[in-house]
Amino acid sequence: MMRIILMLMYMSIFSFASEHATAAEAIHHTYTDTWVGVASLFIFIIGYFFIAAEEMYHINKAKPALFIGTFMFMLIGFYFAINGLDTAPLHTEVKHLILEIAEIFFFLFVAMTFIETLIDRGVFERLKFNLVSKGYSYKKLFWLTGLLAFFISPVADNMTTALILSTVLLTIDPKNKAFLVPGAINIVVAANAGGAWSPFGDITTLMAWQAQKAEFLDFLFLFPPSIVGWLLTAFLLSLSVPSGEPPFDPATEKKPVIKKGGMMTVYLGIFTIFSAVMGHQYFGLPPAWGMMFGLSLLKLYSYSVKRSGEKSFDIYASMRLVENDTLLFFFGILAAVGALHFLGYLDYIVKLYEVIGSSAGNVGVGFISAIIDNVPVMSAILKANPPMGIDEWLLVTLTAGIGGSLISFGSAAGVGVMGRMRGIYTFGAHMKLAWTVLAGYIVSLIIWYIQFEVMGLY
Repeated sequence: MMRIILMLMYMSIFSFASEHATAAEAIHHTYTDTWVGVASLFIFIIGYFFIAAEEMYHINKAKPALFIGTFMFMLIGFYFAINGLDTAPLHTEVKHLILEIAEIFFFLFVAMTFIETLIDRGVFERLKFNLVSKGYSYKKLFWLTGLLAFFISPVADNMTTALILSTVLLTIDPKNKAFLVPGAINIVVAANAGGAWSPFGDITTLMAWQAQKAEFLDFLFLFPPSIVGWLLTAFLLSLSVPSGEPPFDPATEKKPVIKKGGMMTVYLGIFTIFSAVMGHQYFGLPPAWGMMFGLSLLKLYSYSVKRSGEKSFDIYASMRLVENDTLLFFFGILAAVGALHFLGYLDYIVKLYEVIGSSAGNVGVGFISAIIDNVPVMSAILKANPPMGIDEWLLVTLTAGIGGSLISFGSAAGVGVMGRMRGIYTFGAHMKLAWTVLAGYIVSLIIWYIQFEVMGLY
């Protein structure tokens, strides 16, 4: 059991050294056999237990995540101090770790600010009216939001797509958990599956593309396993979606009016995503930079709207509504795995591939991605760079992308939806229906094997 846990830890922590050679070169020692190494691993496991048991203990997942992420580094610093060790490598590691976390932190912050602004402008209320007024049943709305998630995420990225569509679900019927829970799982799975077959649909695919493991068009060959796996999961989930239609009385329900600036916010949001993708692809800028550029445009536009007389258009008000617990969760958990990385739980990824082979290792990546976010897992694989053909590199891209759906906090999309649908889409609620996601994951692997290994269609 401990061997498996160590392998899982290794897969996650490697990401934070992927782009920082100086930090990696500065670390020549491992501390896995010291008391600080054992204690840190124990703290991580205990903290992850409370994160997973959020619903049981009624403790927000950000609290244990932030505690273990910060405390583990404080413990490492204490170990260095009492042993008279040079703290320069630790200082360098933390500096680079903060940079890595900041890129994700600000990316999510901007996406959430746009969503809160769209809510304030009444865009989602109008979308809800357009859907519900047509008499769509819960099941039709379930399938419609899933299809939108699958085909929007390859362009808009999976996390942003999941946040937007989960907000749509909440506006349709904010109290019907029988509809919201399978609908949320469906959106997370669809967004992650849709992002797997596009070079910029997910950070993991973007990383593989940038590392030149496959060409742009090569990723499109992952469309069959992605969509078939999601369709199976969606079908199984749809069996638990209630019949009937959301409450709607045409006599009393008035068509919501989108406030001034609402549609322009939509257009700016699309341009912001475009800026993030293109800025990273052609200018080498982090995606968060393009997102912050889009936020600056939104703030300038809100100023012009207020100057015209619309006093209620306040971006700072939208920022205050952002789910800070979601952002702090990411900070804490990425800091925790960064601490494990510094301690030296790194060699296990190479050993894992040596023991079980590339295909089995890549399949296992999907399950590891469910436990630890798929971004650091993919970074670990790319840095280790095991000798694999393009078929295997596309397999690990597929499994890292869709494997994160197996657990609610296994992907940025899942964590974002947990924050958006707090108290509704939880770890426990997800795990009750996780077997549907597992079924889709297995089918995706079967389709990949038939397409790539048997028929050679890639």
